[in-house]
Amino acid sequence: MSSRTELLQRLDAVEERLATRASLRVTPGVLTGADPSTGEQWDAGQVWAHLAEFIPYWIEQARLVAAAGVDEPVEFGRTRTDPGRVGAIERDRHQPLTVLWSETHADIEWLRRLLESVDEGSFAARGLHPTLGIMSLERIVDEFLVGHLEEHADQLDALAASA
Repeated sequence: MSSRTELLQRLDAVEERLATRASLRVTPGVLTGADPSTGEQWDAGQVWAHLAEFIPYWIEQARLVAAAGVDEPVEFGRTRTDPGRVGAIERDRHQPLTVLWSETHADIEWLRRLLESVDEGSFAARGLHPTLGIMSLERIVDEFLVGHLEEHADQLDALAASA
């Protein structure tokens, strides 16, 4: 199975999980488990706001790396403390879930189109992340997009289970 095929299958599965979570009400005040590295805990609104903001950001970063080719790694990415990231989560955390899911769903479709259009050789393109160092495009898409969606779907599952 190619990297693209596996990533698309995982994307389909996580999209289905998120669609299910978007149709359920979460009890206000319930928080995610503490992040192991920061201790940070989020409510469902923060998780959904982050989903809606990170997909387009990381798609653009992946496109930047893919366009640069395989010769030299191109600088890309941000860290958890990025003001744009933090500001978007805080700004949008009280948006209606229907709005955040609509944005997230549209961005998942955009990610699907990107994965379908990128040639297999482009997965070897490399970027230089400020804290993680050199990463292949395949790893970028896995860690910052598909895997990241899976992590937040896990958080939403846990929030629903604890409600």
